[in-house]
This record gives sequence, structure tokens and C-alpha cells, in this order.
Amino acid sequence: MKTIGLIGGMSWESTVTYYQIVNEVVKEKLGGLHSAKVLLYSVNFAEIEAYQANGQWDESAEVLAQAAENLEKAGADFILICTNTMHKVAPQVQSRIHVPLVHIAEATAAALKEHNISRVGLLGTKYTMTQEFYKNKLIEAGIDVVIPEGDDINVVNDIIYNELCLGNVLPESKEKYLHIIDNLKQRGAQGIILGCTEIGLLIQQKDTDLPVFDTTQIHATKAALMSIED
Repeated sequence: MKTIGLIGGMSWESTVTYYQIVNEVVKEKLGGLHSAKVLLYSVNFAEIEAYQANGQWDESAEVLAQAAENLEKAGADFILICTNTMHKVAPQVQSRIHVPLVHIAEATAAALKEHNISRVGLLGTKYTMTQEFYKNKLIEAGIDVVIPEGDDINVVNDIIYNELCLGNVLPESKEKYLHIIDNLKQRGAQGIILGCTEIGLLIQQKDTDLPVFDTTQIHATKAALMSIED
């Protein structure tokens, strides 16, 4: 069994979900008392969020690169950044390590292709929705991407940072998200990417008739399966 390296803490609520999923998948596949071999480096999210807000992406890249180097030294066979937004600095992190960095958008694109999705709605932080680092991975896979319009971008972003990252899951916020999802459907979205690892705390498949692609579930499941491949 290979050892999974997780760079977590962004936020810690979603990192808990990663740990749970990788162990559930390993147990399901191997049975008995099997569980995943995991190394976790959990960063201080307040530090990372401040770098995001100030546009200091090089500084945040250094924090995550050091975390990745430490995980590699500790014996991780491959590494995951347990958040969508910070994949903006994935190339810098990968350049500092010799083991694979499993990209969340590439894993999500593969899942979309399996379900024959050619046009998808993307929800996430404002960085993930409006910048190219994430969307380009989907476009390269032949998938059109639509994002919320106007102030809906701020609504999605503010609920993530001001509620979900603090562990607050509010019914009125779910209704706002479902309204935005319906708008994306009207614009041709065949499915919805929950492109922030916290959104799965708020929106599940049962909430909408559109196929939902929870990036936390996709990313963590891929890690678990990679860890037990021959």
C-alpha cells in the first residue's frame, strides 16, 4: 500500500472529509481492518487566506511547497493539495518535489468525461471561478465551463469564507446556491462542479436534479485507489 500525503487545513473541516473518504474507500476495497496509510500536513488557513486576499500567491506557494517537501521526506508516495483554490500554485509545488502531485481539476475532468458531460457549471471561490488556472484544465479536456454571473460570484464566495470554512451550514445559503445552480442549468450546464472542498457540506446530489461532482469526493477517492494499485 502506498502512503498518501495530504496538505490540509484549507479548511480543516474539509480535510476531515478527505481523511474519512480515503479510509472508507480503502476499507470498501480491501475489507477487514484495512485503512489508508496517510501523512497529513495541516497548514494555518488564516495565513493562507491572507496571502490569497493580498494576491501574494508566491508566498502561499512557498508555504505549500515546504509542506509538500516535508511530506515527501516523511515517505509520501504522492501528494494532494486538499483544496481547489490553491491549485493555482500547483506547478510551483510540483517543481519542488519528486513524487506526483495529484491535481484536483484533472481528476474532476476525468470524472466529467466518464459521465459524458461536455458543458459544466463551476462553483467555487472567486479565484477558482474567475481565474484560468482551474478552468483551463477542464477546457483542455474538451469541457465548456460556465460560472455564475454578476453578484452571484460574490454570493458563492462569501458563503464559502464567511460560513462554510467556519463550519456554519445555513438553510438560507443552500437556497441561494440552489437558485444559482438553476441559473447555470438554464445556461446549458449538464452538471455542477462543487469546486470548493467546503461546498459539499452545503450541497448534495439529493438537492438538485443536475449531476453533482463533489471535488472532495472525487479527489480523495482517486487518492485511495492510487494507494492500493498494484
